[in-house]
Amino acid sequence: MKTAIYPGSFDPATNGHLDIIKRASTMFDKLIVVVLINPLKSYSFTIAERRGLLEKATAGMKNIEIDSYDGLLADYFTQRSDVDVIVKGLRATSDFEYEFQMAHTNKDLNPRAETVFIPASANTTFISSSMVKQVAMFGGDLSKYVPAVIHKEISVRLKAEFEEKKRLAVLNQQDL
Repeated sequence: MKTAIYPGSFDPATNGHLDIIKRASTMFDKLIVVVLINPLKSYSFTIAERRGLLEKATAGMKNIEIDSYDGLLADYFTQRSDVDVIVKGLRATSDFEYEFQMAHTNKDLNPRAETVFIPASANTTFISSSMVKQVAMFGGDLSKYVPAVIHKEISVRLKAEFEEKKRLAVLNQQDL
């Protein structure tokens, strides 16, 4: 049985992520989607919320497991002896440069850690979590960018986050 892990921050999960999940799930007997914490990022959703959104978006997909981890991906790979490969999605050349470096780092930290790259589908190549956040914060329609089952939850949260940021910006301007 071949098991792959698909790591990411998924803040929030997008149709691009779901595309990679669906395609990778047909290539492996089991796919573990791992929600990671990157201390260099600020998140709109907690790790538990990101896990929950992914569980909703992948409900009904038989060979998918959602997990989370706070640490190095290579360490997660080591702890899960049933894992054979890391799956990473690529949207553009800039993704490749970063992911190529990460693949070599993971391999250096754990010689068993092989990485497989799956290119984004043409219709999702431009979708990123940060783009989704920007569209949502300005009240744009996210229906083409995020899974329908989690669309409302994502839109409401990101709109509220934007309103709070605007409120704080106004307060900061008043202090000047």
